[in-house]
Amino acid sequence: MKIKKQTYNMSKIVLVSIFLNLIQVVFIILFVYYKHKNHYIIEGNFIIDVIAISICINSIITGGIFYNLLFKKGSDNLIDTIKYLESFNKTLRTQRHDYLNHIQVIYSLMELEEFDEARNYIEPVYKDIVRVSKALKTSKPAVNALLQAKLQMAEKNEIDMELEIKSNLKHLSMEPWEFCRVIGNIIDNAIFTLKLKPNNRYMLVEFAEDLQNIKINISNNGESIPKEIIYKIFEEGFTTKEDKGEGMGLAIVKEIVESFHGTVGVSSNEQRTSFEIIIPKKVI
Repeated sequence: MKIKKQTYNMSKIVLVSIFLNLIQVVFIILFVYYKHKNHYIIEGNFIIDVIAISICINSIITGGIFYNLLFKKGSDNLIDTIKYLESFNKTLRTQRHDYLNHIQVIYSLMELEEFDEARNYIEPVYKDIVRVSKALKTSKPAVNALLQAKLQMAEKNEIDMELEIKSNLKHLSMEPWEFCRVIGNIIDNAIFTLKLKPNNRYMLVEFAEDLQNIKINISNNGESIPKEIIYKIFEEGFTTKEDKGEGMGLAIVKEIVESFHGTVGVSSNEQRTSFEIIIPKKVI
């Protein structure tokens, strides 16, 4: 079954809700004005009807927004993104807090001419700082937090995850949490695939842009996708993870990207599997 394309985005719905709120304010002011002039004037009753109807419509829209953000299938990435932000902030605070202690230990080891010990001590500290620095290159804190979390996940699974950030995503047309759903699903799939390899696990996440578009490339050197099924991977319900997958991740990716007039494609061979996403820039 083909997935139904999303025909709206959250920004527009929120703007409609704000517009309805403004209408309510205007009509409430008019009602107070007419009521003050004449307690029985008919316009007052009409205004009450308009206010009541706009409140009902706005309540439905607001409910839909919260349902879509928190309870719609596949939308729990928003909650995950908040958790990533909290974790990222904690990591930054911890690094800042421990920075002076690390310097003191290294200085003492150098004073004692324990150069090998100093090198061994600083190596994991340096790697941790570099990993965090890699994820701090876009203008979207939620995206930075997601990348940091995925870098940690990759490291835990002995995956060499490389970031090439050539765009700060300033002109990203979708909401950051929606973008996180897109790249998060693809990165998770890559990690799942790479975990099946005994060694030499590599993944590249690249953000770039030109005058019209933002371009994302996420590739890995895991097992290739067979030609006979590669055209099916974006279909809802299709999965190669057997009982470990629901077949929703890539379908969600395609739905979100196409709702912003973008494209998503995949190529796969024995050397590399690459997902290419193109999203038109936000018109300013």
